[in-house]
Amino acid sequence: MIEKKPIIFLLLATATILVGTIITMVLPFRWINDPKLAIASVKPYTPLQLEGRDIYIREGCNNCHTQTVRPLLSDTERYGEYSKSGEFVYDQPFLWGSRRNGPDLARIGGKYPDAWHVKHMKDPRSMVPRSNMPAYDFLNRPLDTSLSEKKMKALRFPYTPADIQALQGKSEMDAIIAYMQKVGNDIPWRKTGTAAVLGELKNPFQDNMSVLPEGQKLYAEHCAQCHGIELKGEVGPDLRDMDQPDSKVFSSVYGGIAAGGMPAFGDTLGKERTWKVVTYLKSVHKH
Repeated sequence: MIEKKPIIFLLLATATILVGTIITMVLPFRWINDPKLAIASVKPYTPLQLEGRDIYIREGCNNCHTQTVRPLLSDTERYGEYSKSGEFVYDQPFLWGSRRNGPDLARIGGKYPDAWHVKHMKDPRSMVPRSNMPAYDFLNRPLDTSLSEKKMKALRFPYTPADIQALQGKSEMDAIIAYMQKVGNDIPWRKTGTAAVLGELKNPFQDNMSVLPEGQKLYAEHCAQCHGIELKGEVGPDLRDMDQPDSKVFSSVYGGIAAGGMPAFGDTLGKERTWKVVTYLKSVHKH
């Protein structure tokens, strides 16, 4: 029996472990770092973004938020296109994570305007009522830039003296928001075209006043954080004088406005409830 020959057993066990290590760790590591997998549009962090990433790590944000969209339908439908290895070529260390006490942030860059992030950091529940995220208003303090240049050199990221000088007067809040806007925003993953087609449909609730209470409630739950409960605007623009066709308003709500930092609500609301929000918004304009 092999177990009665300890030396042979030890050698076979060692060989098995080595083969397993090569297959599960060494080869994937080499594959992930293959230059051929690099994504041209993914750029190194700027000094401000790198400082923001360090603050993100310092505050333990990666303990609650993952930064990887798995190739599963549940992930891609909620967060967008699944993550590629080339997206993380400049991440040292990577922040994929494994726990989602909060939503995944792999596609957060460009989803909201800077003003949304500022308000969310100061008071998370003002933007997401059910959030259990603590407030980070204390980040409105001067950014320590004493090691910024050394960090850029250590990571071999390109920078100029002007980039380092531009950090003067910045706050930690500025830095972490710059980092958030960078995450996942280097690749063109957002869907286009769907909202425009759906927006051509006719409003099924046009002049139907019975849906206004529900439309107003949906607006309060999903839109008021940016546009104000009275539609006067704050993070987003004033909506009291929305002189636009119903189809265009529907397209904006359902598909979002990427250039304006407005996320899409189609997956959250669906077509029918989106139309009810549109009907409410247009009723305010009429009055």
